[in-house]
Amino acid sequence: MKMKVYGSVVDSETRCTHYYSEKDIIAIKFKCCNRYYPCYKCHEEHADHNIERWPRQQFDDFAILCGSCHTELTIHQYMDTANCPHCQASFNEGCSAHYPIYFDTSFEK
Repeated sequence: MKMKVYGSVVDSETRCTHYYSEKDIIAIKFKCCNRYYPCYKCHEEHADHNIERWPRQQFDDFAILCGSCHTELTIHQYMDTANCPHCQASFNEGCSAHYPIYFDTSFEK
C-alpha cells in the first residue's frame, strides 16, 4: 500500500519544494499528527500545529518512508544507514542535521 505524503511534494519519490536533490527521497511520519511529510518546512506550511518529536523509546516505530521503494523503516533503521536497506537507494547524509527537529536526540542522564 502506498502511503500518502502531505506537504509541497513535487514527485513520486517524496521530494518537495524545499529539498529536491537526487538523495532527498525520504518522508518522515510526524509523531504529532501521524502523517508523512517530506520535511519539517512542509509540516510547518501545511499543518495547523507544532511538531512533536519522537521520543527515544519509540525509535523502533515505523516512521520513515523510502521514496524510492515506498518501504517503511523504523527510526533506528534510518538513523543507522546511508541507504535504504530494501532497495539500496542513497539517502541524503545532510538530513542528519535535522534529526533534533524530528527525534529526541538528547543524551539520557
